[in-house]
Amino acid sequence: MSVEVDRPTEYHKRVPPWRNVTFLKWAAQIVVLFAVIGVGVILYRQGASNLAERDIDVSFDFLKDPPGIALAEGIDTRPATAGRAIFVGIVNMLRVSIAGIFAATILGVILGVARLSRNWIVNKIATVYIETIRNIPLLVQIIFWGAVVTIGLPDIGLDAGPIGCSVPGDGCEGWLFVSNRGFSFAWFFPYTGFWQWAAFVAVGIVVSVAVFRWRIRLKEDRGAETYAITWGTLTVVAFMVVGWFAHPVMGWLGAVFGSLEHLFDWLPTIALQLLLAGVSLAISALWVKGFLDSRRTPAGLAKLTDDDYFRIVSAGLIGIIGAVVFMLLAGISDFILDAGRDLWTVAADKFEFGRTGSPLKLSRPTLEQPANFPNYGPTGLQMSKLFVPVFIGVTLYTAAFIAEVVRGGILAINKGQTEAGLAVGLHRSQLLRFIILPQAFRIILPPMGNQYLNLAKNTSLGIAVAYPEVVAVGQTIYNQTGATIPVVALWMLFYVSVSLFISSIVNWYNRRMKLVER
Repeated sequence: MSVEVDRPTEYHKRVPPWRNVTFLKWAAQIVVLFAVIGVGVILYRQGASNLAERDIDVSFDFLKDPPGIALAEGIDTRPATAGRAIFVGIVNMLRVSIAGIFAATILGVILGVARLSRNWIVNKIATVYIETIRNIPLLVQIIFWGAVVTIGLPDIGLDAGPIGCSVPGDGCEGWLFVSNRGFSFAWFFPYTGFWQWAAFVAVGIVVSVAVFRWRIRLKEDRGAETYAITWGTLTVVAFMVVGWFAHPVMGWLGAVFGSLEHLFDWLPTIALQLLLAGVSLAISALWVKGFLDSRRTPAGLAKLTDDDYFRIVSAGLIGIIGAVVFMLLAGISDFILDAGRDLWTVAADKFEFGRTGSPLKLSRPTLEQPANFPNYGPTGLQMSKLFVPVFIGVTLYTAAFIAEVVRGGILAINKGQTEAGLAVGLHRSQLLRFIILPQAFRIILPPMGNQYLNLAKNTSLGIAVAYPEVVAVGQTIYNQTGATIPVVALWMLFYVSVSLFISSIVNWYNRRMKLVER
């Protein structure tokens, strides 16, 4: 039996390109892309010509020159090169950002819950704090706290009455010192044997994750509470205790760290350029792979739309552009390599790779007066008079916004959840811990990530109180060298990297917390 197939009629003919929506969309995007590239090339050539006429150097060679400046605080107060000075500013900025994110999160969650409290006093205190702090510009708050520390606190001295002072005279050791030079208090610091003990802790974390998942599977099989979090925590604690006494067996790590240190010293710039270019291409390829995997179904890869193809092409172009930038701008690779060497050297000298002894040491603060002026000694954890105003300012300001985010997330939970929890006899604290907050965090996380980004970028306002973070240091350097454009480019690269890193962490945790539809 033969089957007769109809020949294509005029209605089955291919649509001409000028009427094909897909062709028109791609053509428009390609034209715009080439137009943007063309405008960029024109602007670059014109800018390069203008800069050359004015004898303005836009290279990154200044990073290897002596900066001729001294920094008020940091891991190196008299840096030998401009690159080292910028690296010190980056470390100072990260100190404020990391400490501020933790402190603002804890304070913001407490304030957000307190504003929903039925206790009138607690509710009104939280409300007044939030409405007051978030409506005062952060710059004003930082200047205010700088004045409080400088003027409001007592002068440093052996007779200033430090808390816990036990040895008056030429020197004094205590637990907490508060003065117009900042704060200094007792703290645990890494000591000889720290890295060997940290290896035990790292293994304990891996094992605790496995134990936690095992207890979760038992809970799903038995339908009874298996205390997975308690088991996981006790596993880590057990490894910490055992490692405290058995860490000398990991002494061979010293040879490994020593080899890595020699590798850092030997690694040439071109090798780092190739590595960074490869990382850029690898990230682009992994994103494309993940995107395609998200479009796969049990029947295979789903049909991709024009927008999907555009995203894939855009990701590939971004990876290629990043690789080209790293290959052409050797100065940026030099800066990253020098920063890595500095960081590794500081870690090696501070934590003494390969030695055995107590992993942690309690260091109490001291006051010293070798001449006419007393000052804090090298022991204890110190928060200088420049660090304190920036830390307090960004923490209190960001906590007010985080509190509103937490309050909104809790209010977004259906009221029936609260009524059901109270109906089965849960206390309000149990209701908040087991029912409300776990659901609210799925709503809270995205806007809370934005607040973390704001906190990290707001640390640049520390320039108002002369805190030597990356913006203040960079401004001083380009005033000395005239390298304004390269310094601004480094600022942009650094802040984009920090923003992407924070966003990736928040997005990863957000994906882990989201509900999976079945």
